[in-house]
Amino acid sequence: MTVILAVASIDTAWLPPAERFDFWQDLVARESAAARISSAHADNFTASARAVDLGVVKLGMWRYPSLELARTERMIRSTDPELYELALPLSGQGEMSQQRRTGLLDPSGFGFIDTVRPHGSWHAPDPAAAGPLETLTVLLPRSALPLPARRVEALFAAHVPADRGMGALLATFLRRIIAHPEQYAADDAPQLGRIALDLISGTLARRLDVERELPVEVQDAGLRARVEAFVRRHLADPDLTPAAVAAAHHISLRSLHRLFAGTGITIGAMIRTERLAGCFRDLADPRLRHQAVHQVAARWGFRDRAHFSRAFRSAYGLSPREHRERGLRG
Repeated sequence: MTVILAVASIDTAWLPPAERFDFWQDLVARESAAARISSAHADNFTASARAVDLGVVKLGMWRYPSLELARTERMIRSTDPELYELALPLSGQGEMSQQRRTGLLDPSGFGFIDTVRPHGSWHAPDPAAAGPLETLTVLLPRSALPLPARRVEALFAAHVPADRGMGALLATFLRRIIAHPEQYAADDAPQLGRIALDLISGTLARRLDVERELPVEVQDAGLRARVEAFVRRHLADPDLTPAAVAAAHHISLRSLHRLFAGTGITIGAMIRTERLAGCFRDLADPRLRHQAVHQVAARWGFRDRAHFSRAFRSAYGLSPREHRERGLRG
């Protein structure tokens, strides 16, 4: 039996309203770093949290009505876990401050802080929005980040974009894990943690324009993630080939193949597999039954009908038409 990724979940709803806020404050201190928190909804603080431990990296999803947080020098002297924290609000608006800098907190980017130094933040709902606020957090040891601490200081309280580039890859990866931990086995945790750390390192290094200071393996992991995202965005292009992918990333075809050496799949096989998977899903979708098989194939970049049929049968053991008929029968 496969053991799925372990998740810890907490909800204040089972507590009497008068006890909920104090419970939440203790939870924040245990799971991240001791801080003084307050809320306009402290009298009846209905909130929940989900945590996934990936080893070197710890993910959290926090839901709450509103929150203000301050970590003081005194708190740092009493408890100092020496962590970096990335916070991505999925709703609402707010600010984060550290080292006499103030940065925006909103769904377009990560906020970045160092638990070793005093910091503060506030997060409130948009006036027109309903429901609780949500924030995705990532904690990692300061010693695990392969960037010079003196360079990283420039990012404290900075707004690190999560809607483009490496930041978007990082946000998508983290949100997938925290939303669907059941899709991963417990044994996957160390590898997921390494991937997350590589994406975090690449995202921050690109923001600082110091990617060349990262270890070679971390640079390669970041480039590989960008290549994979590029491939998935351009699967419909029939001219998407390994040579085209290499040209788009300004590297040689040989370097591209070397980048994927040891991953268990070549870049050409990745393109073919992703395209076939898209066809597999669409052909089984009753909403798309009015589209001919060759139209579905063309939408995923297959020009040659005979080649598509052979590749599909080789991958799934039946023809595209047989798969569609089986799907329509339920």
